Amino acid sequence: MSKYDILIIGGGPIGMACGIAAKKSGLSYVIVEKGCLVNSLYNYPVNITFFSTPERLEIGGVPFMSLNPKPKKQEAVEYYRVVAQMYQLNIHLFEQVNEMKRQADRSFIITTSKHTYIADNIIISTGFYDMPQLMNVPGEGLPKVRHYYHDPHYYAFQKVIVVGAQNSGVDAALETWRKGAEVTMVIREPQIGERVKYWVRPDIINRIEEGNIKAYYNSSIAAIRETQADIQTPEGMVTIENNFVIAMTGYKPDFALLKKFGINLSDDEKKIPEYDPETMETNQKGIYLAGVVCGGMDTHKWFIENSREHADKIVKHINGKV
Repeated sequence: MSKYDILIIGGGPIGMACGIAAKKSGLSYVIVEKGCLVNSLYNYPVNITFFSTPERLEIGGVPFMSLNPKPKKQEAVEYYRVVAQMYQLNIHLFEQVNEMKRQADRSFIITTSKHTYIADNIIISTGFYDMPQLMNVPGEGLPKVRHYYHDPHYYAFQKVIVVGAQNSGVDAALETWRKGAEVTMVIREPQIGERVKYWVRPDIINRIEEGNIKAYYNSSIAAIRETQADIQTPEGMVTIENNFVIAMTGYKPDFALLKKFGINLSDDEKKIPEYDPETMETNQKGIYLAGVVCGGMDTHKWFIENSREHADKIVKHINGKV
């Protein structure tokens, strides 16, 4: 049974930043990731472009060289893989955390799908992309319904419903339409999301106004069947023929894991976990949060560029205890 100063849950950019900070400080650590390296980024759509410039995505002082002012997904995945190799990070991939128990000496026993560890401290940096927010409508479990969108070619010449009008929904609608899909957007709000990338928002608005993409505003999916879908609109129920539903309804942190670890969540709909912003330590001594998980359901508060500093805050506090 291996013993570490820190066990980090999550092998994304912020989890990696925590590992780098621990290594630089001489603390022993291990990163446990349930999927591949930077699993969430890997599962982003193929053609995604980041809002951020390359230097704002850097970790560990390693320059991020990009061919574009705003890097693409594959560039980011390659960059973080190179960083992991450069620092020779102690990272265990495809390993799910199952249980945690606190011992009498205040250290933790962490059981995963492959190993058991002892750690004096835990950092939870699990992001939010692994758990989609469900629509909770009849037929949502059909194979034609997708909560993740990857490659537009798959939907060529198909009748596609895209649910949602934020960045992911707009990207899915435009890309599948350009591959020959017949696209219908179902949008709860009265307009395309204001946070949509500034160079993309005019594109989708123009495609809707010219009639190439159909949009139902102030509307929602009511039911899904093998070849049809029902849409509740302000004018009443509309039924359309349909091959696929791409439900870009957002994602949420793993609240079950936070609760299992005894971390308090706010009583409102945001479910913000309790932590000290100066140290990132939660109400459970020795357990820290890093990255977007700190925002609860407010998943637009924390990004790579403004949560990289969490790693240094946490390691500084742990070193102070040591």
